[in-house]
Amino acid sequence: MARRLAPEVNAGSMADIAFLLLIFFLVSTTIQTDYGISRKLPPPPEESTTGSVMVKEKNLFRVELNQLNELFVEKKRLELKDLRAAAIAFLDNGGGELDQYCSYCKGAHDPKSSDNPNKAIISLINNRETNYEAYIAVQNELVAAYTELRNREATRLYGMTFTLMKDYLKDPNYSGDKDRLKQQIEEVRGMYPEKLSEAEPLTAEL
Repeated sequence: MARRLAPEVNAGSMADIAFLLLIFFLVSTTIQTDYGISRKLPPPPEESTTGSVMVKEKNLFRVELNQLNELFVEKKRLELKDLRAAAIAFLDNGGGELDQYCSYCKGAHDPKSSDNPNKAIISLINNRETNYEAYIAVQNELVAAYTELRNREATRLYGMTFTLMKDYLKDPNYSGDKDRLKQQIEEVRGMYPEKLSEAEPLTAEL
């Protein structure tokens, strides 16, 4: 009596189907991207540098967030909506004299506040229990202060905002001189360098 043969499964077609399903899921699945805050770390200190760098008290703008998400600037309670203007007033003060004088600063030139933008440091201190959303909101306002000042100077010098200059630099269809544009961006950035510290600074009454 002849033995009946079991029908074979076409494994080749199943592999093709599995491959097509894999491609489908790769194309249709959205991978969630985690966004963070862009920060450029300072260069490592030179080997010849000894001790800690002291900062004049007037060149330091203290911003604190406590465990209740309350904002304090220079030990005084401040609303978030007023933080950007306060930071701009500090950064753009231009209270220095002689070699510390800032010719493009349009602030109050208060000798008790920052000498110039290159000396001005914003110190942000957070409590461990600070809400993440509050922390991000404060960061955004401080960065916006730098951006607003850079936009002002870029418009004065080159007829376009600093934000637009950066967009042009990233645009592959930009027809202008990108080398020159990059140099202009660095010049404006150097006028208001972003010095945002999250470490407890050492101060000196000078």
